[in-house]
Amino acid sequence: MDDYGTESDSDYTSYWRDWFISSRGNEYFCEIDEEYLTDRFNLTGLNTEVQYYQYAMDLITDVFDLDCDDEMRETIEKSARHLYGLVHARYIASTRGLTKMLEKYKKADFGKCPRVMCNSHPLLPLGLSDIPNLKPVKLYCARCEDTYNPKSSRHASIDGAYFGTSFHSILFQVYPTLVPAKSQERYVPRVYGFKVHAAAALVRWQNSVRGDMRRRLRKMEVDSGFKDGEDDLEDEDEDEEEIDEEEELQMQLQQHQLVEYRGGATAATGALVPVAAGDAQMGGVA
Repeated sequence: MDDYGTESDSDYTSYWRDWFISSRGNEYFCEIDEEYLTDRFNLTGLNTEVQYYQYAMDLITDVFDLDCDDEMRETIEKSARHLYGLVHARYIASTRGLTKMLEKYKKADFGKCPRVMCNSHPLLPLGLSDIPNLKPVKLYCARCEDTYNPKSSRHASIDGAYFGTSFHSILFQVYPTLVPAKSQERYVPRVYGFKVHAAAALVRWQNSVRGDMRRRLRKMEVDSGFKDGEDDLEDEDEDEEEIDEEEELQMQLQQHQLVEYRGGATAATGALVPVAAGDAQMGGVA
């Protein structure tokens, strides 16, 4: 008993949080600092959303001393988990919370993107709604900008409101260097090495629409974020300019050859036949 009394307050108050974080299925959560939990300003409005709010807060901070039956204890435990999740959604938007979630993101604790072309890019938890008990948590990939279901059923049952709809956007606003280059690789169906006609036609149409949109954004000096795509557009523009120059040179060469041909044909009479622009384009001989 004396040894227990010598433990620091921080060690004692973090017991329930340590147990919650270490429980299977709660790997997505980070530990909330004691200072954040004890600041009533951070808990504004939660007393109306959580049943037995004060008992749940006492349980989280390990000052719960109510003598109750197992059923009541289970109800308060459920409320404590719900309260921790709601506070967690606010905490991860703070500076300290972003730092902790960033460490988990770099270690790919939330999983990796299942899309092959993303090359196992790490994921971030995402809520599709800020309203509790409405949508489960999803995983967001910043490279392909798509959302995925968690692999584990334990993670798939977590409420998405415990992470919120803005966390991943705030993280990349605070740490802009973490924004990855957009994935430009796309799988093209083939049959014995030849592109499938319908799929190839669809890809060409999508690429043309995407290219037109990027050109308009570039003319409006709007940063689209597709750096690789802009390089491709510059290459396409250069290719088009080279093609135009080649066509112009070829046209001039045809006109010159036609003039020489007509000059040789009329050398006996000493008269030159003038070449009209329409004749040169059609390649006709007078």
